[in-house]
Amino acid sequence: MRFPAVVLLAVLGASTCVRDPAPAPPLQTALVDLHTVAPTVRLDIRYATPNNFTGRALYPVPRCLLRPAVAQRLARAQARLEAMQLGLQVYDCYRPLSVQRELWALMPDERYVADPAKGSRHNRGAAVDLTLVDANGNELTMPTGFDDFSERAHRTYSALPPVARANRALLEHVMADAGFEPLPTEWWHFDAQGWQAYEVLDVPLPTDPTPAAR
Repeated sequence: MRFPAVVLLAVLGASTCVRDPAPAPPLQTALVDLHTVAPTVRLDIRYATPNNFTGRALYPVPRCLLRPAVAQRLARAQARLEAMQLGLQVYDCYRPLSVQRELWALMPDERYVADPAKGSRHNRGAAVDLTLVDANGNELTMPTGFDDFSERAHRTYSALPPVARANRALLEHVMADAGFEPLPTEWWHFDAQGWQAYEVLDVPLPTDPTPAAR
């Protein structure tokens, strides 16, 4: 069964109790598949594979779901990069709260993994983890790989090859211009400005591997 491009999800109640999400009247509750908005963004959804710090797949399919306004911002960043013969490759987008709890159990360090008692920007569909690729889809040199929980991944870390510093700066500049805020401790993580307006969600990812046509 194919899922629609817009996936309607239940949201938290007015009390916003992160530990026990409860349904509430519909507000801004939709998530969209990024490829219905920006089909040329490459995906390497690490938590849908064992190629992540947990060593196992946590998602059923490699899909990127985001709030509609966040997806549109990412599309603008992609368009700007394509004019430079570059592009984005996404590692993670919306993340169910249940998965956040699994990550926290392994890495209870708020510099790198948000406390599920508070909820992550990823749990709100308002954060993305990503990198830059060239026109052929090859990743550009960055300070570290994805989910490298060390100071080398921090944005202020400077003992890097010039090309890594330049690529990190370019990614940050393009994302900031598109309306995203960088996380200081992870060069790959960006939060959409205004993320506080979105509720924490704990709805499983759809199992359909591809979005439906608009």
